[in-house]
Amino acid sequence: MSKIRITGGAWRSRLIQVTDAPGLRPTPDRVRETLFNWLGQDLTGWHCLDLFAGSGILGFEAASRGAESVVMVERDVKVFAVLRQNAALFASERLRLQRADALELIVMAVQQAQHFDLLLLDPPYRQGWLERVTPLLPALEKPGMRIYAEAEHRIEALGEWRTVKQGQAGQVFYHLLERT
Repeated sequence: MSKIRITGGAWRSRLIQVTDAPGLRPTPDRVRETLFNWLGQDLTGWHCLDLFAGSGILGFEAASRGAESVVMVERDVKVFAVLRQNAALFASERLRLQRADALELIVMAVQQAQHFDLLLLDPPYRQGWLERVTPLLPALEKPGMRIYAEAEHRIEALGEWRTVKQGQAGQVFYHLLERT
């Protein structure tokens, strides 16, 4: 196991554990710092969905910056167990963990009329996840919802959301998308 640090907010410099799992690649510090500079550092009142949580670092960063709620979804049993241990360190009611498949969670969120200000999408590569979730995005939307997406290639759009800012760090392409 390795560790990664939270880069900003109330939990700045706190470390979380990262388990070794196939395809798990926590978003690097520099990329997270860029993302939260794009969003503004204060997410007070925001409702966020980290649909492919993995290590949970993106969700922990959002909660650290004041997000009112962060739903973190992970389907892998081993990865979810470490995610749960990390969340327990913060003892925050704002963190809501779900062990589920991303598509199942979206259906559940729609049934419960849950809507989000920020959607964090960092799915496993080369499995077609972005293409599968894109048609379901409008059902999760609060007005003005933004999407952060990482992929192994550049993304111009996800449905009605267009890339407004982007960058590359090694093999990772990262994007901030807004509805046009």
